Amino acid sequence: MKKLTYKDAGVDVTEGARAVKLMKEHVQKTFTKNVLCGLGGFGGLFELDLEGYKKPVLVSGTDGVGTKLKIAFLMDKHDTVGQDCVAMCVNDILCQGAKPLFFLDYVATGKLKSEHIADIVKGIADGCMYAKSSLIGGETAEMPGFYSDGEYDMAGFAVGIVDKEKMIDGSSIKEGDVLIGLPSSGIHSNGYSLVRKLFFDTLGYKVDQDIEELGCTLGEELLKPTRIYVDVCSKVMENFNVKGMVHMTGGGFYENIPRVLPEGLGVDVHLGSWEVLPIFNLMQRLGNMETKEMFSTFNMGIGMIMVVSEKDAENTIEYLKDLDEKAYMIGSVTSKDGVSLCQK
Repeated sequence: MKKLTYKDAGVDVTEGARAVKLMKEHVQKTFTKNVLCGLGGFGGLFELDLEGYKKPVLVSGTDGVGTKLKIAFLMDKHDTVGQDCVAMCVNDILCQGAKPLFFLDYVATGKLKSEHIADIVKGIADGCMYAKSSLIGGETAEMPGFYSDGEYDMAGFAVGIVDKEKMIDGSSIKEGDVLIGLPSSGIHSNGYSLVRKLFFDTLGYKVDQDIEELGCTLGEELLKPTRIYVDVCSKVMENFNVKGMVHMTGGGFYENIPRVLPEGLGVDVHLGSWEVLPIFNLMQRLGNMETKEMFSTFNMGIGMIMVVSEKDAENTIEYLKDLDEKAYMIGSVTSKDGVSLCQK
């Protein structure tokens, strides 16, 4: 019997070391003065600057990208899904009013390809830059026989900070408050099992198929990265009393909005008050989907919602316009439980 090696078992440590070298420049561009470690340590070190915080609270979140990764595999394009991973985490902790501090990632694959890993980490680093967060640690696991060739999975972990007095928990929301919606960049990272079922399994579309209605190929549309709202929402929170925030993820309008509402309250969502992106209209038409199904699954063009008092609503919209940000009054808080869709 020949001498067995780890490489014979499907794990190439040399390729792993090469991947680290390729990702190094992407990781280091996210470092701030608070990062006390380089790449390759056993733990990520981050020095807390607590100046200005009376009662600092750490806020954490974790998430992945889901089956949107299948689109990346089909297109052999891997440099944007990392941003999706960051966005799903930092947008969540932002809803508590937290400022993202640092991020960690986990990537697992069957056979490690250093260029793919470097592209993935580039996307993660880009996302961290948008979120003003440092990428201080990660893990790349080569697991032969566990994942199909060319496929991988990923997860992210974000930690942020907020002063206890400035935490956003929705407790002050009351009837008459206004929902301000910020546009999404596309489908973001939810509902892709239904997306793939429709376009690929049912209709037989290809990722390189040009769709006139979308102005690009199907794959390009489906791979648009999730928008990161840290910068714009942080500016709004500094200038207005934001009572609640909703990251529009899995479960759409019906599951996410009630998460921030005090017991006994609901919302009226005003259809027609914002631009529904073409991809959603296309899917609803081609899939013969009911409106409730669409709003239960997708963000429908709204990626983040801020709840403000009625007296602050107009000024908040004007402030966002001054920032060159589109924003819409998409609904109001009611004394009726649940989410109701109604015409504007």
